[in-house]
Amino acid sequence: MPIGKLVKSNSHTDYICQIYGPGEIGQPASAPDYAFGTFVRIPLGDSNGDLVGLIYDTVLLNPEFGSLGPRLSPAPDLSVFSPDYLAEQSTLVGITAVGMFGPEGTAIHGVPPLAAQIDALVERMDDGAVVAFHRTPDHGVQVGYAPMLLTLGSPLARYLVLKVVEQLCVLVPNEAEGLSVLRGELTWRALIGPLGGGV
Repeated sequence: MPIGKLVKSNSHTDYICQIYGPGEIGQPASAPDYAFGTFVRIPLGDSNGDLVGLIYDTVLLNPEFGSLGPRLSPAPDLSVFSPDYLAEQSTLVGITAVGMFGPEGTAIHGVPPLAAQIDALVERMDDGAVVAFHRTPDHGVQVGYAPMLLTLGSPLARYLVLKVVEQLCVLVPNEAEGLSVLRGELTWRALIGPLGGGV
């Protein structure tokens, strides 16, 4: 389902998506649709496949914060007296690219060769697409982008990878035993790392 559009990039793999608000799309996304650790896909156009990303951060933008002066019209009256008024409050989410689906649907993990474009549609991936992105040819599970995420330098990186592993344990229960080993290590790192006991 569409949740928003790209409005900025900070690097080749780091994007900012503005979540659609009421009136911008028929069925705006609800908060769980763009939660931390949600997988999204971004069409690359020209039959180049789709970028695959993970939501890793949320920023609430409110330009009116701090402007405590008098207003000619209270907020509820703006739609009547100023129908062209644009509500500038918005929700932005950070997306880190972790791979792509190639033109033939092949899953590629790691830094994608192509970048997305401004105003590109951002869609939440359903469970089937998430599983397909992590399936190996022998029907195992891969998380080939995990080392890339862990070197981002963000204090949330460990929790992001942990969130992915927890999702995969639910979506691919026959691989839960192997994934639980990785989950245990990530849990330990998330707890000990901030204390200086490892990375």
